[in-house]
Amino acid sequence: MASPASLGGRPRQPSLAQLRAFAAVAEHLHFREAAAEIGMSQPALSGAVSTLEETLGVQLLERTTRKVLLSPAGERVAARARAVLEAVGDLMEEAAAARAPFTGVLRLGVIPTVAPYLLPAVLRLVHDTYPDLDLQVHEEQTASLLDGLAHGRLDLLLLAVPLGVPQVAELPLFDEDFVLVAPKEHWLGGRGDIPRQALQELDLLLLDEGHCLRDQALDICREAGRDKNTPVTTSAAGLSTLVQLVAGGLGVTLLPRTALRVETGRNDQLTTGYFADPAPSRRIALAMRTGAARQQEFEEFAEALRGALRGLPVRIVKG
Repeated sequence: MASPASLGGRPRQPSLAQLRAFAAVAEHLHFREAAAEIGMSQPALSGAVSTLEETLGVQLLERTTRKVLLSPAGERVAARARAVLEAVGDLMEEAAAARAPFTGVLRLGVIPTVAPYLLPAVLRLVHDTYPDLDLQVHEEQTASLLDGLAHGRLDLLLLAVPLGVPQVAELPLFDEDFVLVAPKEHWLGGRGDIPRQALQELDLLLLDEGHCLRDQALDICREAGRDKNTPVTTSAAGLSTLVQLVAGGLGVTLLPRTALRVETGRNDQLTTGYFADPAPSRRIALAMRTGAARQQEFEEFAEALRGALRGLPVRIVKG
């Protein structure tokens, strides 16, 4: 067998048509049946296989008047050819999904102080409106989510903003107020006009370091005039634990309105109080890479999500 032909000093590469022809022959070990399967004439099929042998510089088939056999090299190349053709098929399916919005995989990152309260609405929206979308949810803290977005591990984030991160675009969804959660007999319980200054001396319970909700609560307290040296007596890994600590009389905490019903509804040892206007609040948004290939799709998703969240105790932000 002659060495592979070259063009301009660079070895020729087999075409997909040649690989497809050879793979069909390798499967059927019969030229007429292989040609019928891939819709090619028998002479064209035979020519494609011969050209592939010339290009690769190896004999792939042993031809006799009665049957076709794979050579040892042909058996190895047949396995490779099938793998290549399968990979090309996957590529074409991926491209088709990219052309059609709301299909394929969407890797959504969500912070822990949002996930339990908004995901039911997100999942209903995807199930009812985007049934061909393969939504994959990742619950992580903000720093980890932003790292995943930057390195392509995640496509879209659902979290509190502003982020102030270069190359990240924010699609605001809503604003929500913070509510004071206190032990049952606390003097601020049941009030609807709590001044922010009340936070100056309270025993405040917060989430652990790394949670953006902790930082937001501390910012609110500083704006209220709380001394930065006033200690935070206890911290917790999640909102459920935090609320249990409050119910046990260890202090008070701040919860976003979307978490209030879930986290306090099962405990009769708690009371709540609302701040006077303007109440301290946070903004929740979707975040994506600036110039993302699916930007238009993400913008449409954000608008649909705003509609899906209107039943929550939040103020929807127009896109």
